[in-house]
Amino acid sequence: MIDVQSQKDHRQIPIDKVGVKNIRYPITVKDKENGFQQTVASINMYVDLPHDHKGTHMSRFIEVLSEYRRQITMENLGTILEELKKRLDAESAHLEVTFPYFITKKAPVTGAEGLMEYICTFKASSHREKGRDLVIELQVPITTVCPCSREISEFGAHNQRGEVRVSLRFKKFIWIEDIIRLVEESGSAEVYSVLKRDDEKYVTEKGFMNPMFVEDVVREVARKLQADPNITWFSVESENFESIHNHSAYAFIEREKKSD
Repeated sequence: MIDVQSQKDHRQIPIDKVGVKNIRYPITVKDKENGFQQTVASINMYVDLPHDHKGTHMSRFIEVLSEYRRQITMENLGTILEELKKRLDAESAHLEVTFPYFITKKAPVTGAEGLMEYICTFKASSHREKGRDLVIELQVPITTVCPCSREISEFGAHNQRGEVRVSLRFKKFIWIEDIIRLVEESGSAEVYSVLKRDDEKYVTEKGFMNPMFVEDVVREVARKLQADPNITWFSVESENFESIHNHSAYAFIEREKKSD
C-alpha cells in the first residue's frame, strides 16, 4: 500500500513537534511509603519532522507505548524517548506524562486518615545534539490567610484555598512526597481531605497565626529549593482563589542555580 506519510513535502518547513495527545494509560510511579503506586496518566508524545517529510507515522507512537505498558516510570522515560527517535527516525522526541498521585494524610489532631490527590507531570525530552532533559511539575493545594485583612479587622480575616505549582530540574532521583511536604509547609496552613472538629479548630487557628500573601508563599518555597543542592533549576507559582475578591492573586519566581 502507498505510504502517504513518507512522501516528499516541498514547502521547506520543518515541524518542531508532531505526534499524539491525551492518551489515557496506566503507569507505575515510585511511592516513598508503599514502594510503588499504580495510577492512570494522560500522555502526550511528539517527535520533530524534517522539512521534506509529509507526515509522521502516528501508529508507531502507540506501538512504543504499548511495548512498555505498565513499565512507564521516571527512570525509563529516557529509554522510551530513544525508542521513539529510532522508530520514527527523528532528531528529537518528547514525552509529557500527567497523572494524579495519592498520599494518605492524617488530620493534625485526631489523626483521622484520608487520601489527598496531587497532580504531577513528567516532561521529558531527548535531542541527538542537546541531550536529555527532565522536568517534574507538581500542583499542591494550600490555605492562606491575608495579612492585611487580619491587621485591619477587629476580628477574623479572609482566608482561601490556594494552589502552588512547582517545576524542577534535579541531579538525582527526587521523591514526589518530599516536594509536596516542602510546599505544604510554606503556606498559612495545610489542606486535608478529612477533618474532625478538633482538627478544624487547629487548622483555622494555625492559619490565622501564620498569615501569608502569595508573595510570601513563593518566596518561602523558593528559599527552600534554593538551599537544596540537588535542585539545578526551579520555577514556583502561587495562586490564591480569593474568597472576597472577584479575582485571583498570583506570584511567580524562576531561578537557574549556578553550578559549583
